[in-house]
Amino acid sequence: MKFPPVFKTHQRPLLIAGPCSAESETQVLEVARALKLTGVHLFRAGIWKPRTRPDSFEGVGYDGLKWLQRVREEIQLPVTTEVAKGKHVDAVLEHGVDVVWLGARTTVNPFSVQEIADALKGVAVPVLVKNPLNADIQLWIGAIERIYKAGIRRIAAVHRGFYKYGEKRYRNIPYWQIPIELKRQFPDLQLICDHSHICGTPDLLQQTAQRAMDLNYDGLMTEVHPNPPAALSDSRQQITPAEYKKMLSSLIVRVPGTEDSLFWRELDHIRRQIDEIDDEVFQLFSERMKLAEQIGVHKRNRNISIYQPARWNRIRERILSKGSSLKLAKEFLTAVIDAVHQESIQHQGEVMNKAPEPDKAAREKIKSENLFK
Repeated sequence: MKFPPVFKTHQRPLLIAGPCSAESETQVLEVARALKLTGVHLFRAGIWKPRTRPDSFEGVGYDGLKWLQRVREEIQLPVTTEVAKGKHVDAVLEHGVDVVWLGARTTVNPFSVQEIADALKGVAVPVLVKNPLNADIQLWIGAIERIYKAGIRRIAAVHRGFYKYGEKRYRNIPYWQIPIELKRQFPDLQLICDHSHICGTPDLLQQTAQRAMDLNYDGLMTEVHPNPPAALSDSRQQITPAEYKKMLSSLIVRVPGTEDSLFWRELDHIRRQIDEIDDEVFQLFSERMKLAEQIGVHKRNRNISIYQPARWNRIRERILSKGSSLKLAKEFLTAVIDAVHQESIQHQGEVMNKAPEPDKAAREKIKSENLFK
């Protein structure tokens, strides 16, 4: 699949901003005028808001499309809004909306995505596809493929983080490795960071936006409201136009590469050292799994279960303590040791569920008996 840019004329980053919800015509026009002055490329506002609880504010509906028309015509800003069903697509196309997006609750449902894809056949409107709620890259890819098969080519992926029960730092944990893998599989697919939904609080917006730029993302989607505390939805994660302007002023936009040959030679030298260390690390992992298999043999012979909670807790505590002294992030250490533990369980399981080999004395007895048959 080949994906041309959503907007051909804009350099990185593509800036998408606006309120979580269109609440009134006055609110929409006020924030759009302010954002126009900051250099925003695309004005966003939700008019249908699928909420978790039914008594929450669920958007102004079709009336909001007229307000978006005024933004296009009077303020000269392209506009985008979320669609969740086929009739939404029909309505936004009728009102000249420039770009549509699929939300996380829609992306997770192939039936809904297909309904939208069917409604988009024969049109050339760009489509932004947010990641699904759960950390499933195949669902994300599947939604992109369905839109692509409808004939849409200008598609971008929006990384808005993934729901994780008990997560406290982020509203939706980033799991940066998932969008990175998506970009690896589809190098020309534009990747946009919806850092408002990842963070859930203004305190983390700047550093998350910078992380996206450091990872060569193509754009940012930010929720901006003229009076965030009074917002009817997601009030805690929205910022004012002035705060948005300040955030942009301190953002460092990285370039994807350089023609400086000396730079690449120096980088290659360091990368070769990294490759050598990686080889050693995985050789040690292999040796560790062989030891895990030996443990599996002993557990099988004594009919002992694989999972030993006390031992596992000691391993975690020791690794986290050691890793902290080595200046390694807790999230990284947890991910690595959890993966190693699962692989160890897999190796032990293969040993323990294999028929035990007879010991040496038993083999000699079988051999001598066979000689006299």
